[in-house]
Amino acid sequence: MIRSHAHVIRAALLFRLRGEQEIVLGPSATPSTATGDYAIGLEELASMTRDHNISSLQHCGGVKGLSKMLKTNLATGIVGDENDLIKRMNTFGANRYPQKNGRSFLRFLWEAWQDLTLIILIVAAIASLGLGIKTEGLSRGWYDGASISFAVMLVIIVTAVSDYRQSLQFQNLNKEKQNIQLEVMRGGRIMKISIFDIVVGDVVPLRIGDQVPADGILITGHSLAIDESSMTGESKIVHKDQNAPFLMSGCKVADGIGTMLVTGVGINTEWGLLMASISEDTGEETPLQVRLNGLATFIGIVGLAVALSVLAILLGRYFTGNTKNPDGSVQFIKGETTVSKAVDGVIKIITIAVTIVVVAVPEGLPLAVTLTLAYSMRKMMADKALVRRLSACETMGSSTTICSDKTGTLTLNQMTVVEAYVGKQKINPPDDPSQLQSQAGLLCEGIAQNTTGNVFVPKDGGDVEISGSPTEKAILSWAVKLGMDFDDLRAESKILHVFPFNSEKKRGGVAIQTADSIVHIHWKGAAEMVLASCTGFLDSNGSLQSIDKEMDYFKVAIDDMAACSLRCVAIAYRPYELDKVPTNEESLGKWVLPEDELVLLAIVGIKDPCRPGVKDAVKVCTAAGVKVRMVTGDNIQTAKAIALECGILSSGADAKEPNIIEGKVFRAYSEKEREIIAKKITVMGRSSPNDKLLLVQALRKGGEVVAVTGDGTNDAPALHEADIGLSMGIQGTEVAKESSDIVILDDNFASVVKVVRWGRSVYANIQKFIQFQLTVNVGALVINVVAAISSGDVPLNTVQLLWINLIMDTLGALALATEPPTDHLMHRTPVGRREPLITNIMWRNLLIQALYQIAVLLVLNFRGLSILHLNQDDTIVKNTMIFNAFVLCQVFNEFNARKPDEINVFKGVTQNRLFMGIVGFTVILQIILIEFTGDFTTTVRLNWKQWLICVAIGTVRGTFPI
Repeated sequence: MIRSHAHVIRAALLFRLRGEQEIVLGPSATPSTATGDYAIGLEELASMTRDHNISSLQHCGGVKGLSKMLKTNLATGIVGDENDLIKRMNTFGANRYPQKNGRSFLRFLWEAWQDLTLIILIVAAIASLGLGIKTEGLSRGWYDGASISFAVMLVIIVTAVSDYRQSLQFQNLNKEKQNIQLEVMRGGRIMKISIFDIVVGDVVPLRIGDQVPADGILITGHSLAIDESSMTGESKIVHKDQNAPFLMSGCKVADGIGTMLVTGVGINTEWGLLMASISEDTGEETPLQVRLNGLATFIGIVGLAVALSVLAILLGRYFTGNTKNPDGSVQFIKGETTVSKAVDGVIKIITIAVTIVVVAVPEGLPLAVTLTLAYSMRKMMADKALVRRLSACETMGSSTTICSDKTGTLTLNQMTVVEAYVGKQKINPPDDPSQLQSQAGLLCEGIAQNTTGNVFVPKDGGDVEISGSPTEKAILSWAVKLGMDFDDLRAESKILHVFPFNSEKKRGGVAIQTADSIVHIHWKGAAEMVLASCTGFLDSNGSLQSIDKEMDYFKVAIDDMAACSLRCVAIAYRPYELDKVPTNEESLGKWVLPEDELVLLAIVGIKDPCRPGVKDAVKVCTAAGVKVRMVTGDNIQTAKAIALECGILSSGADAKEPNIIEGKVFRAYSEKEREIIAKKITVMGRSSPNDKLLLVQALRKGGEVVAVTGDGTNDAPALHEADIGLSMGIQGTEVAKESSDIVILDDNFASVVKVVRWGRSVYANIQKFIQFQLTVNVGALVINVVAAISSGDVPLNTVQLLWINLIMDTLGALALATEPPTDHLMHRTPVGRREPLITNIMWRNLLIQALYQIAVLLVLNFRGLSILHLNQDDTIVKNTMIFNAFVLCQVFNEFNARKPDEINVFKGVTQNRLFMGIVGFTVILQIILIEFTGDFTTTVRLNWKQWLICVAIGTVRGTFPI
């Protein structure tokens, strides 16, 4: 059904593109059998791949005949110069597809205004506008209604802009996620390019965990298995060989290795068509957002209850004749007041109640979390961390333990062979070819054939280019220095079968047939494991010797290298009878390579130095209450040495069970025992991916919040199981990246620690805003309620409350949500899963600060005239000072909220220019509001003494901690 749907979309897209004269085929291409310089056309090629048409492929002469039609050399790839690439793109299309447009800004505006609170406010604005014009005339009556409308528009625009920017940010992140880097063979050399630069005719090597980058046909493969569930909807793993050679773009390599010839790219693939028809959902709501929405709802309900109470009180006072005009006259007299005037009075009271609801409902909470998450995601990208799932931002701040890989994360992943034993002889220096005797031929043969890497020797005599994994590159570089001719050795023998490197068995093997029909099976892998399968070794004369008496010698050599933090790899082989090799392809594909009675050829020690700054990063984690655990497939001695070097183990005395443990020992424990042991483990050596999964499960059951790093396909279960999965951007496979929450782009452990800082910053910024928000909520509600109950009027009118709402919700959220992380965050313990959002310290600050402003402003409300030596007619001056003092209290409250648990709230404030700008902007607007818009805000100008009193009230309020 998916494929049929894709074909319909493809037909529609091609029809539309032809109509717009933007056909992917290019202006010169036509869907005939031959296209320009190529002997096969786009439609025929696409049809063959789409329908998996074996007969069409055979008609073309198989993959070899097809490669000639596409002018591709199966051994060296396409020429790959600029002209060649342009010609292929014009003829067969580029590996891109039309992107579905995201939601427009107008759509976000439409969604923003549908908030229930805003709808209530819009109704209030219309009612207020009509009432004002009716009672006070057009010249002054529009103030309240216009101010409410302005506030509504501002909230809608700010919300829409914030959501729209976040949507654009997600689109950019999605582009980054889709821009996969992969290897192709061009001009005889392996090079890394973007998936978008793949062209028809490219030869692409495939390994476990890779994503098939385009539609294609298998050239060669060994145990190649493809997970086609993303295209077929079936979870069955499909084995690929010459009988089933077609590969579909977007599928994952589940096992084995191979090479493919690209035959379809972009919208000429089923994957491209599907991707063109869907857009990624970016509406994820994080756990913190859910909690904040719950808190906002609760506060809103409380505010609604208070507003209804005020409404009831004001209506009661109005209809009982206790509400008076500024001149002292009673507003409602039973039997005398007209229905029209009574309705006007009731609408005024309802407007006050609605405005209280608006101030009480904290629209700023969702806005604050959106802003801080968007800000953190952008900054984390600059710190080499690509966030795939929003919830990971905040969860990372709660992590109590990090289970880290060793290679490439704690180390540089720049490997070189620094020690080597060939036979029983130690080669010193390790790359001196003169010290090798008759073992050199077999050794170089095994290295050249049993590898997924490549050696390219430029014809112009330039530097040799070596590609592959870091371990493969190190061994190939060593062999090249010993005189290995990679291309000649590969040409002299034929590969019969390959057993790709397996992280469970820690080894990989290959069976080859030499020119004189002799079969050799070469193995390479973890030194002590390969050594255990050896029964002999070749001495310096090339004679086979029994290994029994020398086994201890080789074990000591491995331990000595491991103690120097070297990765130990053994290379061995065994001869095999040709007549025992399966002859048909099906039997050969299922053949299990013999791994006993091996002959040891060499043991090499590979140095991978610790990353600079890792020791400091581990110290920061320890100080922050986050335990770092190393989980590696390396020898336990190597793991111990690196752990000591990185500071994960503080001393050699710590290097004993269960602090340091082997994977096989850990997995042998029962589930309950693993749960107890897991908390004590600091280093796990010789671990399989399943051991890592068991460790994560045991730690999570013990209440830990676990972050896990991983790069291999087999790490996917552990990455998925962990609270936060961190995949590696450079060495990580596509399967690992898709199972992770965050991609560490530089594979550096120090970047993992930065993610922890940002995670804590998200949580801290939200708490800052909550304290700020609730202080204002409590103050505004209590002042208005007490004043309404006692006098029948409120000191803060509609326009003033809406201005406070603007400071509180919009500018406050922007100022506090973008506070950068500080070192102080990493001196706290992690935030627990169920720890309340409002801590005891926050409650203390909130209550003391709210009580202060309530007390001062109520004193001003009830005794302000006498204290300020004002006349009875100067009530508007008193109310202006209450409003001004209240706003200045909130301005200084922003400084308090920056550092809820510190004494000096001004520390580092000048480093946050946005915060200072918002505070300055708020103060300037307040001055303009008081001094120049008196008619609009029902305020009067204040003299310098009155301004000084307001500033003093706000300053005292803002400097409580100091």
